[in-house]
Amino acid sequence: MKKTIYAVFDVGKTNKKVILFDEDRQIIEEKQHVCVDTVDDDGFPCESLARLTQWVQDHWHGLRTNSRFSVKGVNFTSYGASFVHLGANGQPVLPLYNYLKPLPEQWLERFYQELGQSKEEFAAATCSPQLGMLNSGLQLYWLKHAKPQQFSRIRTSLHLPQYLSYLITGEAFSDYTSVGCHTGLWDYAKGQYHDWVYREGIDDKLAPLTQDSVAGVVDGILVGVGLHDSSAAVLPYLLECQEPFLLVSTGTWAVVLNPFNDQPLTPELLRRDCLSFLSPKGRMTKAARNFFGREHDYQVQRIANHFQVKPDFYHSFVLARPYDPAAAPFHPWCMAGTGPFPDEPVTEWELSGFKTAGEAYHQLIHGLMDILTESIKLVYQDEQIIYVDGGFARNPLFMQVLGWNFPQADIRTLEVPQATALGALTHLEQGEAWTKTQLLFT
Repeated sequence: MKKTIYAVFDVGKTNKKVILFDEDRQIIEEKQHVCVDTVDDDGFPCESLARLTQWVQDHWHGLRTNSRFSVKGVNFTSYGASFVHLGANGQPVLPLYNYLKPLPEQWLERFYQELGQSKEEFAAATCSPQLGMLNSGLQLYWLKHAKPQQFSRIRTSLHLPQYLSYLITGEAFSDYTSVGCHTGLWDYAKGQYHDWVYREGIDDKLAPLTQDSVAGVVDGILVGVGLHDSSAAVLPYLLECQEPFLLVSTGTWAVVLNPFNDQPLTPELLRRDCLSFLSPKGRMTKAARNFFGREHDYQVQRIANHFQVKPDFYHSFVLARPYDPAAAPFHPWCMAGTGPFPDEPVTEWELSGFKTAGEAYHQLIHGLMDILTESIKLVYQDEQIIYVDGGFARNPLFMQVLGWNFPQADIRTLEVPQATALGALTHLEQGEAWTKTQLLFT
């Protein structure tokens, strides 16, 4: 008897993974791959679309012909702000441009001149701070005006998760999670594409939007539409908890996600590093972010160098100390222009007043937590549950000080291995086509 499984392709900027789940959503196998970059037509580094495509197709073929497994469903999740441009024959006709590629200033200026809105009004309407190529809609504007010949070859532009799905089904869709991630495409107040998208004819290049999670059935296997990784990571928590909650996702960035806050973004919130995303059903999810993990690692290295200890010195700390008002106040170095205090000047934090590395580290945690607390308050609506995931969920001092700052909340961790991939799987299971197939067998 073959074992029934589900597969999720989780495509990050560096690491690509195929993760296999059993019917109880337990991980049974994981394969990693690193794709080597190439360069685009301007010589700027970018993902090798040909190699990525081959990798997906090879694994898809391997799954269908595997003697041990019977695949019931497959879905895709990947980083955002990346379009794959298909020509009349359905094949890619342009590189997969890197969202870190600089967007020439002349096209940005022209875009805003033609907009009929100030930069601040546009950012608030589309929940998209000015981020250059990270505003993926502006990639299409740039292509239309800077590379008109190439643009004319495009029949359909698909965000990367939907391209991965298209490789298997041949069905082209847009999904709300990709359209709603700081693309500059979506007018949140109107609940449709922004006026500039229609004025420029960009809507003609975009595939139909779908709220369903199933793109098609191939060889009896349900194939998902795919979704943006940040949105995927929230879904296991929505499945686990029926009450309103806040999710603090920790890593290089600390991203605070509130799936229950659909209040409009203001220019002030945008200035303080807040965003809104769209859920798979097109509902607003408010988020705030700061450079927590990067700042933490930078300052830990400074403390280790200053006191001549190993960089993992803090791993043995299990009990947080109260804030010491007499100690040198913490000053961030890496957060300039980001987070809830974007105008704070860069100042080197003075370590000479601390007697030990431990004293300095406790003060660091309090200082960082004060910044994170402000980020949380920007999207907080008195939710009684705060989930923490990522690396800092395993840091006892982080968890204790967060609890001190929010004494009214229940601070929880939900150890979800591969939360993004699991989110993509649960998204697939919520599809209308999935529900109909279940009815056939019951």
